[in-house]
Amino acid sequence: MHYKLVKAVIKVSRTGNLLIIALTQLLASAFLISGETMASSLMNKRLWLLMFSTAAIAAAGNIINDYYDIKIDLINKPEKVVVGKDLKRRKAMALHTLFNIMGIAIGALLSWKIALVNLTSAFALWYYSNQLKRKAFIGNVVVAALTGMSIWIVGLLYSKFSMLLLLYTLFAFFFNLIREIVKDIVDMSGDKTFGCTTLPIIWGIRKTKRFMLWVTGVYYLTLLGLTAWYQDIQIMAFTSLLILPVGFIFYFLLKADTRKKFRKITVYTKIIMLLGVLSMALWI
Repeated sequence: MHYKLVKAVIKVSRTGNLLIIALTQLLASAFLISGETMASSLMNKRLWLLMFSTAAIAAAGNIINDYYDIKIDLINKPEKVVVGKDLKRRKAMALHTLFNIMGIAIGALLSWKIALVNLTSAFALWYYSNQLKRKAFIGNVVVAALTGMSIWIVGLLYSKFSMLLLLYTLFAFFFNLIREIVKDIVDMSGDKTFGCTTLPIIWGIRKTKRFMLWVTGVYYLTLLGLTAWYQDIQIMAFTSLLILPVGFIFYFLLKADTRKKFRKITVYTKIIMLLGVLSMALWI
């Protein structure tokens, strides 16, 4: 019985994603901000507290998202539904509250700024699941911004600014924004049934694709502008490294015309984001 509950909690909190968040913050600390070695970062207790608090807030967000989306998920992805099946709704809500309290309290031990970010993130994730997820675009932006903030918050821990940290924050924001919009296309059938007003439902798939292609172009033009402005070798290298993945996403968005192809794009963006995280180790 306990094993089944633990398994359900691991699944609903998306432990794999939480580990990626922790890895991202560890690499950002070691290679973008602190100037420490990887070994020193691993020994930094404050960094571990930050990783744990961010993961707790993210886990709470994943749980509350599944809590509100049971009916939609039973249509879009019935095999992945946990809340209401393997995990009672009452226990899911209790876990959501517990993880949020832990994340905010640990953030307060680090600094009031981190506590405020965690509090704001917890509220934003609840409001997203309760309301914004069913609204066109704004919900996508909120989730993408929170993903970027999980990187930017490392700078708050060390009270340091790094242009590379900003570039990786924008990278996480952009690719997650595209991924969230594509997921809306994949989930159109369930979303329509329950009255959601996502971009693909309002605009249709073709217009939504054009919008994503436009966003992709704006993102890369922004990188080129920063490269020209700062004329820094690391920024130039970062921009050059992104030519292939941005072009890759642009091409597959152009070609996508079925649910299966759009689902593949969500996988591609996740792989690119993981490779992007690992690329932090290049900036030694």
